[in-house]
Amino acid sequence: MENKSQVIFDRNTVEFVTVAAEFCAFLERAELRKRNDFVDTALKILPLLYIKASMLPSCEILNDNAPETFVTEDDYEVIRLTLANIMGGKDDYLEVFLQDMVYSDTPIKKNISEDLADIYQDIKNFVSVFQLGFDETMNDSLAICKENFALYWGQTLVNTMRALHDVKYNRSDEDLDEDMEDMKDE
Repeated sequence: MENKSQVIFDRNTVEFVTVAAEFCAFLERAELRKRNDFVDTALKILPLLYIKASMLPSCEILNDNAPETFVTEDDYEVIRLTLANIMGGKDDYLEVFLQDMVYSDTPIKKNISEDLADIYQDIKNFVSVFQLGFDETMNDSLAICKENFALYWGQTLVNTMRALHDVKYNRSDEDLDEDMEDMKDE
């Protein structure tokens, strides 16, 4: 078990847990932000989350039972709806990096809010297990999170960053008018 403890307390693991907890807190407090501020901050924390996840040490699942999950369907919906409200008409984007695109003549529509809620669910479950402080479940949660990063949410994260980049830098006259209204409100 000593080797497994080294993995969960490895510097890269600790740094990932720190960034992951900050990412969750950012989304949980998102309702207080305007779209421009939200997008700007998301474009800073998401690359950091990706880098830290890609540096996680190798580990193997120790138990037959999966670690407890903490994010309920209601928690997920609150995050998704809050983010959809913030993003407004900029929530939708066209996805090109899906396996289904090979068989489709039409683009596939995705939502920034749903993508971020999906990432949040996996990360929040991971962080919550780490907060319990039991070495074996922390190890298993780390192994699952690392695998899910490789298979699911890592690609979702970079696709969402592409969409957020477009929201930030490809601004229409309508966006500029909205910015002016936001400044008047402040």
